[in-house]
Parts: sequence; C-alpha cells; structure tokens
Amino acid sequence: MKILIIEDDKKIINFLIKGLQEELYIIDYSLDGDEGEYLATTNQYDLILLDIMLPKKDGIEVCKTLRGKNINTPIIMLTAKDTTQDKIDGLNIGANDYLAKPFSFDELLARIRVQLRTSNTQNSVLKVADLELNLLTKQAKRGNNTITLTAKEFILLELLLKNKNIVLSESTLNEALSKLDDINTSNTINVYIYRLRNKIDKTYDKKLIKTVRGLGFKIDDQ
Repeated sequence: MKILIIEDDKKIINFLIKGLQEELYIIDYSLDGDEGEYLATTNQYDLILLDIMLPKKDGIEVCKTLRGKNINTPIIMLTAKDTTQDKIDGLNIGANDYLAKPFSFDELLARIRVQLRTSNTQNSVLKVADLELNLLTKQAKRGNNTITLTAKEFILLELLLKNKNIVLSESTLNEALSKLDDINTSNTINVYIYRLRNKIDKTYDKKLIKTVRGLGFKIDDQ
C-alpha cells in the first residue's frame, strides 16, 4: 500500500518513512503544500498524512482542494494545534482523522490501519488462482500454505497482483523497490523474482509468475 506524507519537518519525515517502510508501506513525500497537492492529484495513494502548517499552501487548503476534486483518499491531519475547534475545522473540510503532535508512532499506525481497513474492506485481499495476499495483515498464502515474505518480496508481489495479467518492466519494478532504499543494480529485480518464484511457484504445477522476454514480468493463472 502507498502512503503520501506532506510535512515540512524533515526529522518527522525521516521518522515516519523509517517506521512505515518497516511496516511494508511504499512512501512518497513532499515538504510543501503545493507539491504535495500536485502529487495527491496526479498519483493514486491509499492514504495521505497531511500537516496543517506547511509552506506555500497550508494543509487546510490542500485538503479542501482534494475533496473539491472528488479525491476521496483517507486523510489524517498532523498538526501542533490541539484545540477542539482545530479538530472540528479539520474534520469539517473532509479529513478523516486528526492527530496532534507530538504523537507516538504506534498510535499513528493504529489510526492508519483503521482508515485503510475502512476504505479497503472490499479490496484488501489480492488474488490470482490459489494465491492470496492480504494487504492489511501482510500475510501471503498459496492454498493452505502460509508464505513468509521479506519487505521487498512483499512490495513486488503486491505490485504484480495489483497489475494482474499486465506485463511490468524491470524499471517499473525496480522503482518500487527503490522506495525502500537506494539499491538500484541491474540484477536486483531478477534476484527478487527468482526468490519469489522459489516461494510461490517452485512446489506447484501451475506457475503464476511469468517472464515476458524483452519486456518484463507478469503474474497470471493462464
């Protein structure tokens, strides 16, 4: 799942990125309201963490704009303001939740999960054939067998399943992995595809992960 953070405090950004990546979320971020609004309107996210006090355009205006454009991505407002009226104002403009700074990461994570569970109840399990990936519990299964995945394997499998039957290039898959770290070597994707195949396909007659020579990889049950 993909989260956008719009926050101008770099220490908070780094804190959130580290914690959320450990929970297997893909993260984009912006340090100002203008760029954050642009990212939110041109990309698809599962959730937005939005600070109120931002350079160029404040979080209230960003939230208003997104809701005015019928972008219904769950928004959790983050702010140092903690009065009842501030909370009411944030919720009245379309925010789904409100968390005052300083906050614990565990509390934020719990609120994120509530919003994702509410908005993705029908789409939280990705499936192809007898393979399932639960985006909320982070659990993969094939048939009755539970599959243990690393963070990178989980992200690649999620991307393949969300694009079932569609060929994804190595560069597209590599970009997804680069959200976790700065590794960007030519054989990274081949290594992780090999590992995924060992866990998902090796002991099964029906192979789900396919190589399309010269184009990339896809997952299907054909």
